[in-house]
Amino acid sequence: MSATLLDSEPATVEPAKRRRPQKAGRRARLLSLPLLVIVGFLVLVPAGFILLAAVSEDVPRPGSIGFDLTFDNFRILTEAGVLEAMADSLLIAVSATVLALLIGGFLAFLTARTDIPCKGFVFLIGLMPLFLPSYVGALAWSILGSPGAGLINIGFRDLGLTGPVDIYSVPGIVMVMAMYYAPYAFLMIHSAMSLMNPDLEDAAGVHGGSVWRTIRSVTVPLALPAILGSGLLIFVLVFENFPVAQMLATPGNINTLPTFIYKLMNAAPSRGNEAAAVAVVLVAVVVTVTLFQRRILAKRSYTTVSGKGVKARTLSLGRYKAPALAAALLYFLLAIVGPLLGLFLSAIRTSPYMSSFDSLTEPGALNITSFADAVSSDVFAKAATNSVFVSVLAALGGTVLAFLAGYVVYRTNSWARGALEALSMIPLAIPAVVLGIGLLWTWLVMPVSVYGTLWVLILGFIAVQMPQGFRGIAAAIQATDRDLEDSAVMLGARRSRAISFVTLPLLRTAVSSTFLLLLMLSMRELTVPLFLYTTDTETLSIAIYDQFENGGALREASATALVYCLIMFVLSYLPRRLGARNGGLGA
Repeated sequence: MSATLLDSEPATVEPAKRRRPQKAGRRARLLSLPLLVIVGFLVLVPAGFILLAAVSEDVPRPGSIGFDLTFDNFRILTEAGVLEAMADSLLIAVSATVLALLIGGFLAFLTARTDIPCKGFVFLIGLMPLFLPSYVGALAWSILGSPGAGLINIGFRDLGLTGPVDIYSVPGIVMVMAMYYAPYAFLMIHSAMSLMNPDLEDAAGVHGGSVWRTIRSVTVPLALPAILGSGLLIFVLVFENFPVAQMLATPGNINTLPTFIYKLMNAAPSRGNEAAAVAVVLVAVVVTVTLFQRRILAKRSYTTVSGKGVKARTLSLGRYKAPALAAALLYFLLAIVGPLLGLFLSAIRTSPYMSSFDSLTEPGALNITSFADAVSSDVFAKAATNSVFVSVLAALGGTVLAFLAGYVVYRTNSWARGALEALSMIPLAIPAVVLGIGLLWTWLVMPVSVYGTLWVLILGFIAVQMPQGFRGIAAAIQATDRDLEDSAVMLGARRSRAISFVTLPLLRTAVSSTFLLLLMLSMRELTVPLFLYTTDTETLSIAIYDQFENGGALREASATALVYCLIMFVLSYLPRRLGARNGGLGA
């Protein structure tokens, strides 16, 4: 029997080995074309309206698209206000990116590679700031750290000391930005370190390398795609962040590029053409940075997952366990506990004004009915339903699209690879406040009746979040050896079956992390829905923003924000719970 099998093996394996690569190539080319069309439509059409506005005398409007071309709009780039806003934006973005990478990378290393106590809780600490949207965190920190009425400063004054916190300063803005963007670095770096082959580190140890030298010279370089990918993502997200800058920078008379663009678009008369001109420059800058990053990564191999079993080595922290855990708890206090306590106190106070904590002991100073009022309102019920529906579908569609794009770019020889990657990254370069208007123009002009429905928000979220999903999947695909999938194809499996039963299981952590990331981004998105929502499609983020900014209902908005964060926590917990259960069944 054995001899028969050995004799028959070449006859069955060799033809498959000859045919399969050609068939896979044709399928890759067939897949890349519709994928390029879909991504191109979602990204290029809104960007095209922005480009047209940048070189036109009038902005595009439904039924009236002007083609009177001019380059006078680009003269705004020489104005002192733009240069000052650019300098402030660069300073905040670079500082916040470095700090976010340190925080996220530190927590990822602790949970993926060390024996830190309470590892599950520390992992949750790295993830929890996603439950608190950055603009809600900024509002909470404005309650905690405003120079005049901040709760922290009030507490210091009650002790006879001068309040030391000014959240409306550059260091305050950098701290808030870094805390709420660190989870992006945490998710991507944790995924890379969890997949890392310990043989490379063991080899360094055999040749005399110390633990910390091995981490510095082997572990960190192998995680470079995730570090650079998350760094690029965080830098651009901070650079073009509008809500946090509007809430913290504007009160401190600090101009950033997004707030400057917002002022241009809301000026009387509107200067939307000049805002679009600034956006075009940002597109060119980020595409250049992306190409530079790709060139660096192309110079060496980062493959760490091969055909044999892989289990990342656990390092002993020794006497550093307590300090490491204390550092994680400090981040938890600043990013989660403090802001939530500030929101809770704001929600139960009957008066929005407080000069001393002693006033809280007065009769009638506290009342918790604001939570019942918030949850029982018709606005909350409709907004919560819309938010969950839109976020789940946008995250699902975005994850599928990101995986297909990442696979074509990093696993095929398709001619569309470079164009597909560039298209996927373009939304990062367009400020959300400008891209929101581009999407509005797109779906108002299109003959399909999408505007005014929840589908316009879903399509808008998928387009805006394409870079985040693509980078999350791409880093994991680069770290996974394609020989595993090719081996299945050579043994007779179809390419689609090999992807389903070999590649996807290996990427399960990265895919679930990407879905979770897109789910949280959709739930917390504020700027784009400002231009796409109607009274029937209002989301929770819009409802909270309206209560804070327009209605002045600080108490009700704080209560709604806390319930909002609870919903986000539940939505993020369920996929992990189901994933763990499925993993257990599969074992």
